[in-house]
Amino acid sequence: MVLVTHDARFWKWRMHGSYLTLAGEFATHVESHGPFDLILASDMVHLAAFLGAVGRARADAAVVLYMHENQLSYPISPRDNVDEAYAMINWGSMHVADAVFFNSRFHYDAWFDGVGALLKRFPDYRHSALLPAVREKSSILPVGVDLARLEGVRSSKADRPLILWNQRWDFDKGPAPFADAMIDLAATHDFDIALAGEQIGELPDFTRLQDALPERMLHVGHAPDADYIRLLASADIVVSTATQEFFGIAITEAIYSGAFPVLPDRLVYPERIPLAHHAACLYSEGELVDRLRWALDNPAERAAVVAELRPVMAAFDWSQVAPAYDTAFESVRALDSGT
Repeated sequence: MVLVTHDARFWKWRMHGSYLTLAGEFATHVESHGPFDLILASDMVHLAAFLGAVGRARADAAVVLYMHENQLSYPISPRDNVDEAYAMINWGSMHVADAVFFNSRFHYDAWFDGVGALLKRFPDYRHSALLPAVREKSSILPVGVDLARLEGVRSSKADRPLILWNQRWDFDKGPAPFADAMIDLAATHDFDIALAGEQIGELPDFTRLQDALPERMLHVGHAPDADYIRLLASADIVVSTATQEFFGIAITEAIYSGAFPVLPDRLVYPERIPLAHHAACLYSEGELVDRLRWALDNPAERAAVVAELRPVMAAFDWSQVAPAYDTAFESVRALDSGT
């Protein structure tokens, strides 16, 4: 396996321009080491343009597109305006790939529920006739999560419960309702808070939360992996208030480590949590604080649910998922070669 990558930043520029430099690196490797059997591209790559740029260096390589997210149903940042060019890059990439894999059923459905309307907005040659073929070669292949690294870390749970936020610090993860819920909950319950996760920038709502409850802040900011793993092991409850989640790696890690999930009844979460535990773990609009109060007031019931959820999350460890990837990629190669 060879990784041909750019840094994970400047996402708009990556979608518009990375195909040229990635193609150059790809061709250089082929010249030195020979052709690839398979190309696996992420949804952030303009795959149609990349394949045009690599030309004959592709040789007989099969082409797989992995949709970890998409630019059609991803919520628009307050800093941005709607620009359908990025969703069209996703669409064109799907068309030229030999196979397309989505990381969840929710993601698959969200894309195909919306792409038809997107194509109808254009004046002519709307591509609608191409949709069945793209759907036919699309399927679900969940993300592999490195859960093995979480094994053997001893929990340091304290008398005061720890509520964990381990999402990315950005608008689409809903920092405002989380801050509101913590401040509301603090009026009736005793607990600590850990604000972990990748920091995209400063969040006024988290500043407001820290100012309101400074004595409850056990951790604030990005945590190196060793510290993050200890936080996971210490957390009693993990909360999401996201408006965008196509898989939920961080939540999967937290549940596997023993945290009880309090998650919105939308996005991928109803798929991630078994139906028998929806009532305990998922909340509807206006129910977040009530769900949190129940979780804090019922530690034994909370622990029983987590014990049943842990093996569900274990199915996403790379040791379990990797064979499915091998089988899927071999099938694509066989189909591409006509064997």
